Amino acid sequence: MIIESPLDLIFRDLFYRLRAFAGEHDLFLKLEGFNVTGSIKIKTAIGLFEDLEKRGLARPNETVIVESSSGNLGIALSLVCAVKGYKFICVTDPNANRVTIRGMELNGAEVIVVDERDSVGGFLGTRLKVIDEILSSNPNAVWLNQYANIANKNVHSAQTANEIAREFKKVDWVFVGTGTTGTFCGVSERLHQEFPEVKVVAVEPVGSVTFGGAPAKRNIPGIGTSVRPKLANFANPDMVVYIDEETTIDSCLSFVRDYHLLVGGSTGTVLAAVKQMASEFAPGDTIVAISPDLGERYLDTVYKERIEVSQSAAAYDQSEFANWRIL
Repeated sequence: MIIESPLDLIFRDLFYRLRAFAGEHDLFLKLEGFNVTGSIKIKTAIGLFEDLEKRGLARPNETVIVESSSGNLGIALSLVCAVKGYKFICVTDPNANRVTIRGMELNGAEVIVVDERDSVGGFLGTRLKVIDEILSSNPNAVWLNQYANIANKNVHSAQTANEIAREFKKVDWVFVGTGTTGTFCGVSERLHQEFPEVKVVAVEPVGSVTFGGAPAKRNIPGIGTSVRPKLANFANPDMVVYIDEETTIDSCLSFVRDYHLLVGGSTGTVLAAVKQMASEFAPGDTIVAISPDLGERYLDTVYKERIEVSQSAAAYDQSEFANWRIL
């Protein structure tokens, strides 16, 4: 295969068959982490940008693209903007890992990291406040707004959902982690048209407010939200499953041991939800889950070596261990 742009590096038909993953049932894990920039968000980034161009709101060397991201969309947009000749500002928070931030900067992005939590203990409210300030101060700034932009949903209806539909003659269950809900809404909308009996499950971390959960502090990026996104108005999940972060970490660690692949925290959350729902699956059901990214970027967080806090270690500021697995 010969490509003309890194934006062509999207692999649409990679499914990892996990035999007997949920009881007697196989799971087909759709791997998006091999795409350029390492996640499913390259589709979102291209879709949002193409929508902006169609609406005549993008002017090379003049328009400043602004977005809030915990990591994956930020690095995807930094590449898209670099290729197309736009300045990009990403507003993120301390949950974004250093590798992702450095990748954005190498692509020419300006990265703003907020460290003040919002009224419900997250960072999204603070990030959105900073975006408002940028838009007010720079007349050339345009916010893509992944949280409300219908293009976010549409790109996953046209691409991700159809990629699943092309692979399987029938699909009975699909598990999707929810953040902006763009992937979920697009996949759910299209697959319910293709397979009317399919159950599309929204997977949320404990502490996310999207589907009415109680707000709480969360550390794993890329899944859940502290401010309900407007796109969620298009979401109609057949069910919602909540997974706590300790279970997510256990899920990631056991997956790399049993299936020999490093996956990101959002994937670990989805895998835990599949196991939790195993008793609901009927014989012959086809079960698909979406893995948004791989785990190499999370080696210092999700996969941090387990440590035992000794008396001497406990004397230090506990913030030193904020992203460590404490036993």
